[in-house]
Amino acid sequence: MDDGGARIAEKLATSVLQRVPALTDALVRVIEQQNPGYRRMNVVPDEDLWRSCHDNLTRVLQLLAGLDRADDADADFHDAADATGQRRARQRLPLDDLLRSFRLGGRLVWQALIEQARLEGTEAEALVEVATRVWEVIDALSAQVAAAYHAAERQLVRADEQRRAALWEGLLQGRAKDAAFAYEAARIVRLPVDGPFVVVSAGSGHVTDGLTEALGERLDAAGVQSAWQARSDILVGLLALPKSTPVSTAGAVAVLRELLDAPVGMSLVVSGLAEIDLAFRQATLARRTVPPAHNGFASLSDRLPEALLLSSPELTEPLVQRWLGPLLDLPVRDRRLYLHTLRTWTETAGSTTRTAEALHCHRNTVINRIRRLEDLLGQSLSGDDIPIELGLALRALPFFPRGALS
Repeated sequence: MDDGGARIAEKLATSVLQRVPALTDALVRVIEQQNPGYRRMNVVPDEDLWRSCHDNLTRVLQLLAGLDRADDADADFHDAADATGQRRARQRLPLDDLLRSFRLGGRLVWQALIEQARLEGTEAEALVEVATRVWEVIDALSAQVAAAYHAAERQLVRADEQRRAALWEGLLQGRAKDAAFAYEAARIVRLPVDGPFVVVSAGSGHVTDGLTEALGERLDAAGVQSAWQARSDILVGLLALPKSTPVSTAGAVAVLRELLDAPVGMSLVVSGLAEIDLAFRQATLARRTVPPAHNGFASLSDRLPEALLLSSPELTEPLVQRWLGPLLDLPVRDRRLYLHTLRTWTETAGSTTRTAEALHCHRNTVINRIRRLEDLLGQSLSGDDIPIELGLALRALPFFPRGALS
């Protein structure tokens, strides 16, 4: 803009500055009529809308009047745009609706300048450069308000993430026994307060947003509401099961087995968010029953003996050592052979015939191996009942350091 055009813009804007309150009333009416987002969202109070219109119109006209270039100018002429962008982000007004209101304000300022030019007898040709200056200012302030909006939006996202993380921590630590916390948690994670729940704990090595979205969609299709949180080392899921009689986990289990390629543990069914802490501990224990370095699904209801053994390592290790220690001292090849025979023999309730069929060998071979095992272990294995301790030791073996490779 040349000096002549700049002087005309400054003169007109200085005059229009005296009419800011009336222009503010007009802009509020225009926004209410032509920007339906404000009415639809209903998040901006009337007084807030009037004040932001007033302050932003003032700054637009001051910039057009050249007050920012004055020698004694010390004001922040972007303060109104910054404040408006931050407030609208916190109010969750869509950015498009906010920017539309700035365009409506720019049009109103331009109309006011035209009216003032007519009153002062300014030639129409001189207004071309004024129009260019008006939209330069509007564009600059629109960019400023958008930047402030995005900055506030990022802060809100961080705050929401921190709040959500704290809420999850509270759920897993048992704070949902407090009814007020339980209802707030239910609102945030969008799950019911009461009803049958299970908790899922899975290794998080390959967790992505796409995976948690797929889990949510597939479980929802199976009639199971869910919420998921990826923690530093695990993926945790809260699953609200259908209120059927009896309660069934079949639909949820089918989805979990298909989509989760990791060690996965599922708790027993608990009642409501108030028992999520118990279910989380159960799910964690169930996941630990998946042998090390393996992927697989473990429901605590199917792994109660293993879970019991894992929860008492100070008893489990002596049990394994007492019943299987000599066997673990064998060379790897022999150890695996005799362990396989022993497991199969216990699974067939001590039947040498069925053990031979399962191992594809002669019955006499099984008998000889059992005798060798009796010598190694110093225990009689020829009675009608298999020792309970032996069965427990075999179940515990995959989690025992010396037996993990067996």
